[in-house]
Amino acid sequence: MEMILLGVSHQTAAVNLRERVAFNNGQAGKAAIQLRSCRIMKEALVLSTCNRTELYGVPELALDESFPATESFLASFHQLKTEEISGVLYRRRGLEVARHIYRVASSLDSMFLGEAEILGQVREAYRVAVEHGATGRVLNRLFQDALAVGKRVRAETRISMFPMSVAFAGVKLARQILSGLDDHRVLVLGAGATSEQVVRHLRDRGSPKVRILNRTVKNAQALADLIGGEVLPWEELPAALEWADLVVTSVSTAAPVVTQELVERAMEARGNRTLMLIDLGVPRNVAATAAGILNIHLYDIDHLTEIVQQNKRAREKEIPRAEAIIEEHLENFMRWHSWGGNAFHAHQTAAQPASELNAPAPESLEEDSIVR
Repeated sequence: MEMILLGVSHQTAAVNLRERVAFNNGQAGKAAIQLRSCRIMKEALVLSTCNRTELYGVPELALDESFPATESFLASFHQLKTEEISGVLYRRRGLEVARHIYRVASSLDSMFLGEAEILGQVREAYRVAVEHGATGRVLNRLFQDALAVGKRVRAETRISMFPMSVAFAGVKLARQILSGLDDHRVLVLGAGATSEQVVRHLRDRGSPKVRILNRTVKNAQALADLIGGEVLPWEELPAALEWADLVVTSVSTAAPVVTQELVERAMEARGNRTLMLIDLGVPRNVAATAAGILNIHLYDIDHLTEIVQQNKRAREKEIPRAEAIIEEHLENFMRWHSWGGNAFHAHQTAAQPASELNAPAPESLEEDSIVR
């Protein structure tokens, strides 16, 4: 039995393409089911974050057919032409699939080396696939192992010290460009996990004037309480853009919520006073064309390169220790299976414990303190 992986990440494509193949949780579960029902995969799982979209599976088709079929499925699901994405996709098979997801769960493959969020995102992707009945014996074992690897790397190395995230990097970028935030007015769009981190970083750095806008006011109020900020109803977005010096966005949306027209109207009302926008959403929350407006400084997740490099230099000495943990788990994974050449053959015996054969119920998946 073979394992395959088809993916795209920040290492192979810019955000303007990554956002076009991103899945939310509902889409990820639907896609995993469809991969099975159309007999491309026997088992399937979709992992989609701001920096990657990856399809994992045990193929139903022959190996020389499974990659093209999966590629066509990904393009079709997002209403794209195959040639629009084929040049940026990477492919893994067999043991390399296991090595890859172990590195992902350990944050070694992340834009921010040592980031805290990715392990929670892997857990969530696994939970969604299990709830939709899309996994089986092989992917259950693989992702349970990946979660264990990620936790060990965090616990046994210093790679996760001084946590880095897109939220931290965005706030750091804003502080660098604006020479601090104490005297600036900050608007946060969204009230999910990333926005919560943004608010906490703003609070820790003493930003006193914060307004939070979210479609669900209750969630926005919880964040406002963390920093003594003000909550605005979603309908006041135009006026909020007129007020702010800095806007940080992290909203789950298929299309930009801050359009070029909205920015143009806001800039006219504010007398073209400079406005900085940091878009942490994938798909992006701010229309890319807004960058061409006078006195608008727009940054998306791919503009955090220098901060990424600073983070990597501080932590890369921990990589060998993390890699050693990964190799240990790969050896254990190989003991669980028999391997022949480059092909992966799984076998099941009566002596194997049930825990290796069945996924836990979604509600029993182990939780920890990871920020999602």
